[in-house]
Amino acid sequence: MTKIGNSFSILTFALLSLLFAGAAQAQATRTWVSGVGDDANPCSRTAPCKTFAGAISKTAAGGEINVLDPGGFGAVTITKAITIANDGVGTAGILVSGTNGVVVAAGVNDVVALRGLDFDGLGGGPSAFGLAGIQFNSGAALLIDNCKIYGFQAPGGAGSGINFQPTTAAKLWVTDTVISNNGSTGGALGGSGGILVQPQSGGSATAHLERVQILNSFNDALRADGSIGGAGATNVELNQVVADGGGGNALVAAAAAAPKVTMMIDDTTASNNVGYGVRAVGASATIRLTRSTVTGNGTGIGVSGGGALISYSNNNVSGNVGGNDGSPSGTVLPK
Repeated sequence: MTKIGNSFSILTFALLSLLFAGAAQAQATRTWVSGVGDDANPCSRTAPCKTFAGAISKTAAGGEINVLDPGGFGAVTITKAITIANDGVGTAGILVSGTNGVVVAAGVNDVVALRGLDFDGLGGGPSAFGLAGIQFNSGAALLIDNCKIYGFQAPGGAGSGINFQPTTAAKLWVTDTVISNNGSTGGALGGSGGILVQPQSGGSATAHLERVQILNSFNDALRADGSIGGAGATNVELNQVVADGGGGNALVAAAAAAPKVTMMIDDTTASNNVGYGVRAVGASATIRLTRSTVTGNGTGIGVSGGGALISYSNNNVSGNVGGNDGSPSGTVLPK
């Protein structure tokens, strides 16, 4: 009986080892999706998957999902470090109705990168609108490059291009991206049609936007918001950003109490928005504005609730509706 028992244990261990080895081999560091793929495939280049959701389960943490040819690849929830990349093969679409395009709920050390993707929330279409193109809840960092995010117009203030709402310290980079026709009325604080940076309890946020266009938002084009209790500081940097044609304000930093929300705006245009071009709201909100143009807005620049808006003397703030260009809380010479 002892020999039989020992033999059974050895055989069981060997079988489990083979199973675990097979599971490990099933997750590749690089996988592929195709418009004519199949999620039953191993997601190799010669046998690609059909959707991002199908590919992510077969991609190792820290790996990369590549787009092989044009297609619609569906919504996906990301819970690990991953890159999803389309490097010029045509449209790599994520079209959704009544939900988010991508949800990032990753670990505290995980970096997620999204490159060359096309997010469509069906704005103006016959179906229910998408919620947010990208909803970030947790992770170390999110990189968004060369993407298009449009038509996320769910009602009640739920529609948004990007919601960056981390529950831990996290960073956001957005480059060479167009965010257009997003947002909806009825949300708290007016909502954000383009990008909302709003750390949650236990979270803090650092964001950098470069060569980004935020167009025709239903609410604020970009809102950095420190209203959530228990959240940490928010720091946002903008360079070569265009916020044009929105139904709310263009660029807003809002924080009534500590921790602080700071925004540095450089070489940026805020134009033709119904509300303010640039606005600091609350005693813990600070904006610094340099080398930028603010024109065609309902009001050019301004502060409320003790906010600070420091304007360098190299800005062009003119031509706002009725000559209402507004005024900063302070002006300094550029160094």
